[in-house]
Amino acid sequence: MGRITETVKILIIVNVLVYAGSMLSGEAAYRLFSLYYFENPNFQIWQPITHMFMHDSNSFMHILFNMFALYMFGSPLEAQWGRNKFLFFYFSAGLGAVLIHTLVGYYHFHAGFADLVQAGLNETQIFELLNSAEGQILSTGQYSVNVPGGMDTANIEGMISTYITSAVGASGAIYGVLVAFGLMYPNVKLMLIFLPIPIKAKYFIPALIVLDLFSGITGFSLFGQNIANWAHIGGALFGFIMAYYWKKNSFDNHRWN
Repeated sequence: MGRITETVKILIIVNVLVYAGSMLSGEAAYRLFSLYYFENPNFQIWQPITHMFMHDSNSFMHILFNMFALYMFGSPLEAQWGRNKFLFFYFSAGLGAVLIHTLVGYYHFHAGFADLVQAGLNETQIFELLNSAEGQILSTGQYSVNVPGGMDTANIEGMISTYITSAVGASGAIYGVLVAFGLMYPNVKLMLIFLPIPIKAKYFIPALIVLDLFSGITGFSLFGQNIANWAHIGGALFGFIMAYYWKKNSFDNHRWN
């Protein structure tokens, strides 16, 4: 393990402080700072940034893995690029993750919405259904809604999930960092805790992204439920574009400090 760089250290401290604060303040903090789908009334313009500092209060491993990855892979990048360039990269990858996550959500939301309109529901009735599901989730942790018989419920469930589920975590930005690390240091050997076999970064990181792509397409996740796979892919995609461009054009020789 190398030395932690200054900006990475500050990002980790802020993430930990926000995590602790959200644990104390509870649901109010998550409703205000998590990333909601933009057609949900809970969406706020600051959420694409603030959600990067929020983490699942029910899973300490969520913030632990993200911050460990930021330390391990972010520090070498900051040391090479400098503070300002690294910050630009980090937040750009995070916003790229938001964009892809939102576009996929838009597709799911409007596929279900169109099905319900075709079944005879109007816009008011559809949003009453959505708000009822959201209220049930808040009070009981699960929901049950009545939809017209004979419908393919997969589209309806996708619409409801998109509308009521908020996203939290630095994972999108972290995936950008992972991809950039793989481009800059392709032959460094990495390994998973549960698979202690050293694998070069140029093989390990693409394999991780392929698993996310598989989970995003099929809905089957090897790493548990409620994972924003498309956000991971978005962060990786935007991270790749930036890091590849900088490396190809030797832009990393021009520090932004």
